[in-house]
Amino acid sequence: MTKGTITFTMIKPCAVKDNYIGDILSVIEKAGFKIIALKMLHLSEKKARLFYAEHQGKSFFNELVEFISSGPVVAAILEKENAVQDFRKLIGATDPKEAAEGTIRKMFAKDKGHNAIHGSDSDASAEREARFFFNELEVFL
Repeated sequence: MTKGTITFTMIKPCAVKDNYIGDILSVIEKAGFKIIALKMLHLSEKKARLFYAEHQGKSFFNELVEFISSGPVVAAILEKENAVQDFRKLIGATDPKEAAEGTIRKMFAKDKGHNAIHGSDSDASAEREARFFFNELEVFL
């Protein structure tokens, strides 16, 4: 999909509702990530179930699907060397109480369930998640 290392991110409905899109994207760019694809959309429950299919059967699955389909999200593909690892550091721990100072979740998350942002956990996940949201005509290298 790209020539460099990529990761996928999604600004979650709680952060979109709180008008943090610009602030979060600014933090991402200042950390050296290049935004190569970006869109706002509202996931249907059906699409949310497909996106989070790997979690089906887990206790939090239905709550996760309900939350992520509750309002608009902003999906993006980011490029940078060591993109997945560096982005995981930038977003911080899932629970904002445990997130390091200066991380996106520390700055913008409400709680563990409303943690503002998703970041791919592996190169394979990044590729799969990017392809779920974007086609090759929507990615700018």
